[in-house]
Amino acid sequence: MSFHIDVAYENINKFGEELCGDKVEVINNGHDIVAVLADGLGSGVKANILATLTSKIIATMLTQGSSIDEAVETITSTLPVCKERQIAYSTFTILKISYDGKGYIAEFDNPSALMIRNSEIVDLDRNIRQINGKSIRECTFQVQENDFFVLLSDGVVHAGIGSTLNLGWQFENVCQYVKQTLKPEMSAKAFSKLLTSVCANLYMGKPGDDSTVVCVKVRKPVHACVLIGPPRDKAMDKSVIGKFASEDGLKVICGGTTSQIYCRETGKKICTSFNYFNPTIPPTAEIEGIDLVTEGVLTIGHVLELARKYASSSSTIQDFLALDKQDGASRLAKLLLEKCTSIHFIVGRAINPAHQNPDMPLNYNMKLRLVEELAELLRKCGKNVSLEYW
Repeated sequence: MSFHIDVAYENINKFGEELCGDKVEVINNGHDIVAVLADGLGSGVKANILATLTSKIIATMLTQGSSIDEAVETITSTLPVCKERQIAYSTFTILKISYDGKGYIAEFDNPSALMIRNSEIVDLDRNIRQINGKSIRECTFQVQENDFFVLLSDGVVHAGIGSTLNLGWQFENVCQYVKQTLKPEMSAKAFSKLLTSVCANLYMGKPGDDSTVVCVKVRKPVHACVLIGPPRDKAMDKSVIGKFASEDGLKVICGGTTSQIYCRETGKKICTSFNYFNPTIPPTAEIEGIDLVTEGVLTIGHVLELARKYASSSSTIQDFLALDKQDGASRLAKLLLEKCTSIHFIVGRAINPAHQNPDMPLNYNMKLRLVEELAELLRKCGKNVSLEYW
């Protein structure tokens, strides 16, 4: 694969509704990623059902090799049209990106998808054609590393209408905000959270429409290997360090004893920092050739808390900004959640004698549970994660 494709989305429900009338479906078949944003007619349960069916049918058919014509014909013949207003059941935006770099966008009555390259919005040459009575705007293009895409439902464009803004946020202003705010280092998830947070503020906490943002970032794959704890048998020390050293990409060591074993086997020196950026989190250290060296179980526990907030549907923009702090847990969380696309954990099974103290609420099983829960959260965030035990 030439690229890694990060996909993230956030939405806010229309005020008073338990279900969102927008629906996002993302399918990765190993060759392409298809993201479909559907906006169901109206709001609430009915809109949610219509949007869910629309997004699911289109995404499934396209990933299985069907054409956009076949997908549109299927949904128009399957789903109902509003009897009162005689308008479509659902609008939609489709973004399909192949791992070889081919891109495709198709839109029906949704705001235009944005493609950002080198901090500028690319003017995509869209063609309009009729498919089963629907005017579909579509275009094809070649993606490049660091291209960023933003898909919007019309609730974003209308944000603030009748309250903070007479005519709503408006598409041109959304584009200007995206250009000014999107930074090359920002993740798809962080930017989708930022845009929906702005919408919520413009609506003054009472959204007049369902609002959804889908962000897609085309990036270079970045691998990380994290060594946590010494192996169960000391005779394995040399083999574990050799395995760790042979890994490509970023390297992280968690644990004081683990760091000492690495230095003993490689002849490197460890330099411990005495800067306590957070009094509850042990300081980091430095070893030549290692990207990050932290304390073990306590730090991993804090990383897990940060990851839970980051992955939660109720996360706030502050939960994302927390990753920019300089303590060991924040730096490790940033590395795992936003810098990496794949992570390999090498987990030692040795029991730390310090954790057997009855006054210490830590034990061997806790370490494994923390690592396994963290791995599962990282998978939910779209990371490729593997675990290896020694």
